[in-house]
Amino acid sequence: MAGKLKAGVLGATGSVGQRFILLLQGNPLFDLVALGASSRSAGKAYAKVTSWKQGSHIPTSVADIVVTECVPEAFKGCDVVFSGLDASVAGEIEEQFVNAGLNIISNAKNFRQHSHVPLCVPTANPEHLDALEFRDKSRGIHVCISNCSTAGLVVALKALTEKFGPISHVVLTTLQAISGAGFSPGVGGMDILDNIVPYIGGEEDKLEIEPRKILGSFSTSSKEFQLIPEQDMKISATTTRVPVIDGHTASVSIKFANTKPSLAEVQQCLTDYSSQCETLHCPSAPEKPLVYLEQPDRPQPRLDRDIGNGFTVSVGRLREDSVLDYKFVCLSHNTVLGAAGSGILIAELLHAKKLI
Repeated sequence: MAGKLKAGVLGATGSVGQRFILLLQGNPLFDLVALGASSRSAGKAYAKVTSWKQGSHIPTSVADIVVTECVPEAFKGCDVVFSGLDASVAGEIEEQFVNAGLNIISNAKNFRQHSHVPLCVPTANPEHLDALEFRDKSRGIHVCISNCSTAGLVVALKALTEKFGPISHVVLTTLQAISGAGFSPGVGGMDILDNIVPYIGGEEDKLEIEPRKILGSFSTSSKEFQLIPEQDMKISATTTRVPVIDGHTASVSIKFANTKPSLAEVQQCLTDYSSQCETLHCPSAPEKPLVYLEQPDRPQPRLDRDIGNGFTVSVGRLREDSVLDYKFVCLSHNTVLGAAGSGILIAELLHAKKLI
């Protein structure tokens, strides 16, 4: 596969690692050559050690790849390494890879609030990747994917703030798919069937801080990412788990900091939004990063999560809010835009920007 970038996946046997592998198949930019997992799986063919949970068979191109431990030496030929590692081990391992000069795109939470590491939703803040020009060139690139429930929200917020200026208040309740909890321990069937679980550990904290970094700025003087100050954007989140396989839905209310646009202007803004992913012709970029659905009962996970191959955020039910300014419902695919898909699209952006 001459001309392709060599890619590796850490945590390859887990749910996020499997999704990375699935989405890399047929990608014109990347050739998957290395898979890393725990010492229990190392030295064995991938198909022999993986409990495959995706909607299609293990790709034949990776079934016989011998899994290695997650050490930099085993990935030294890779142009980019996607990390699906659990946060309990991701921190130390990813730091070793970056120190060894390897480029890491991580789905783990460990470095999301690090002041020198971009936290990127590729269809919301691709310009933050430009800050990597200022990094220590002796180290590899390190980029974090956002929390899965943050991804859909910030695309809608970016469209609105880009057009109308800052938003001062965001109040939201999420209805999050069970795939967001992973396979094990995950959510037990008896816990989620015929039920809604009104608590996801740590999720509300992520939703209340991650958008402030994603929608924030990069300072060339301090070479750090700046959060939107809490007094300038207050976010209040309630997160719930619902019996849906894929697709995170959020009911969102917002208040603009300055002039309130009209309802028609807000809807047109959501309809017209575009991002660098399309203009830079990234292979995975959706035709539209954001779609507005006018039907009164949309978006719905089963009907709308796969729009744009899972990279498009769906918004609907836009209406006046009697407490704030406007409210709407948004939906994103949590394992595509909210996880592995974002990682691959970030890598495509890095290539388009000539950073890898």
